[in-house]
Amino acid sequence: MSRNNIVIGIAGSGGDGIITAGELLVQAASSDGLFVFMLKSYGPQIRGGESSIKLRMSEIPIASQGDKLDVLVVLNWKDFLRFKSELLLEDNVVIVSDSDDKFPEEDIPIDKNKMKKWYKIPITEIAKESSGTKQSKNIVTLGIISELFNLPKEALKRSIKKKFSNKGQKVVDSNIIALNAGQNHVKNSLTKIDPLEFEYKEHEPRLVMEGNEAIAYGAIYAGLDFFAGYPITPSSEIMQWIGRFLPKYGGTIMQMEDELASINAIIGASFVGKKSMTATSGPGISLMNEGIGLASMTELPVVIVNVQRGGPSTGLPTKTEQSDLMQAIWGSHGDSPRVVIAPADVEDCFDSTVLAFYIAEKYQMPVILLSDGFIGHRKESINPAHLKDKKYGFKKINSRKTPTKEELKDYKRFKITKDGISPISYPGIEGGEHQTAGIEHDEYGYPSSDVDVHKKMTLKRYAKYEAIKKDFSFERFYGPDDAEIGVIAWGSTKGAVKEAVKKANEKGIKVQAIIPQIIYPFLMEPFKKFLKNKKKVIIVEMSYSGQFTRYLRGFINFGKHGVTTFPYRITGGAPFTVEEILNKITEAAEKK
Repeated sequence: MSRNNIVIGIAGSGGDGIITAGELLVQAASSDGLFVFMLKSYGPQIRGGESSIKLRMSEIPIASQGDKLDVLVVLNWKDFLRFKSELLLEDNVVIVSDSDDKFPEEDIPIDKNKMKKWYKIPITEIAKESSGTKQSKNIVTLGIISELFNLPKEALKRSIKKKFSNKGQKVVDSNIIALNAGQNHVKNSLTKIDPLEFEYKEHEPRLVMEGNEAIAYGAIYAGLDFFAGYPITPSSEIMQWIGRFLPKYGGTIMQMEDELASINAIIGASFVGKKSMTATSGPGISLMNEGIGLASMTELPVVIVNVQRGGPSTGLPTKTEQSDLMQAIWGSHGDSPRVVIAPADVEDCFDSTVLAFYIAEKYQMPVILLSDGFIGHRKESINPAHLKDKKYGFKKINSRKTPTKEELKDYKRFKITKDGISPISYPGIEGGEHQTAGIEHDEYGYPSSDVDVHKKMTLKRYAKYEAIKKDFSFERFYGPDDAEIGVIAWGSTKGAVKEAVKKANEKGIKVQAIIPQIIYPFLMEPFKKFLKNKKKVIIVEMSYSGQFTRYLRGFINFGKHGVTTFPYRITGGAPFTVEEILNKITEAAEKK
């Protein structure tokens, strides 16, 4: 059974090198020009503990992680139990396990009909005999599955050499020996009992990035000068990546003592004319809310990244959710305008970050980039050419509106203008001295508690939204415009929705999806176009309280448009599958 698309899951203990094995396989596949998509999953421990990966590789473009596993590899059954709700199995799944793991077979929670194609291989023993250490059993495993299912073999060797080259030739040789040992065991000691074989042709290599890396890269491309942050899962890689590369471009990074210090540091840096950013997750945003209000009041451009995790409180640090939407849009006391942008895949993380800086700098306001753990931690192949010559790239262009010589004669930092954008000065501009504080103020920045002044300045700050609505339209459509069934989703649900819509249309169910990426302010015009022919609309979100549904209903009277809505919300943890959304589309289509 030759396939040009395969989904593989691997689970094991801390120290088994599960994540390393997945990354080596991703690099091998992408170097042979395949499309890849890998999810990493960890237990809740700060250090150590179980881990798993789910990897999909394909010769044709893919948008999601794949619903169920064609191949399950288990190095430790006890650890697999912790991921069994994430690693769903196809009926004809092929299982590979370490026979040195003595977990009772009768306690394995897998339907017996799905355990007919099961290879029990002494992986730990092979690792010890070939390389002298059980630490290489992840590499032995790669050798086994590459030989069993025709995965990229030579590319795996190249990936291993690249990965371990900085540790010396002896380490490289040891890992190559372990890889060969796994492949030789299959050739010499196994009889193939399954028909599964991955078939592909080599193509030009593809770039592989994680969402967090793409955000960091996008920030530097946009001209980031200053980053301040505090590490928190699942956003920490943004700060780590920026810490490695920003100083090379003349920028500054500071690890702060907490999120309160982080938000205030980037506001201070913005005040002196620097493009500034921080990154955190939901608990950190909670601490930053007052600072976000300060950035709104002082009309200072800052970019704040929230890589959402499951909540509330500490919640699910290593899992994903879309339940920070209301916090992002309205989280702060008072009327505190900001823009909220939601990337929908890894490449979008780059685009959306550049756009976030553009909007923040031009409109002088905080922009929240609302990612999540599913995007932030997944590896995805992209075309390197897509990262060049982006529409909003402005690395060498400062889009802040600075005061003219004439304006500096009687400088009004918060001058009321039609579009709400005032000329912004910073220390060092002669005549541009001004007062800035969190208290309400007049056009000069002088404190004022006058009701009329407050009204005028509030209207000024919100006038920027009308300009933004005219300047931007950032949404994706999938499926025919004349479809009577629609799907509305946001953020990381895009991939599963895109594939489900494609499958539904292939089955004869005409359906169209819209994925808005500028979430706030709400852009009504794209939705008018979308709703024109719709009779039924499914609203998909990973929030049990239905935050996205409530938000949409605040702007769209679906009944007035003759549309019946079908909210589809789930709790966080595991992302949507294509099958789940396709079933919901089918269910809506069958309802009278």
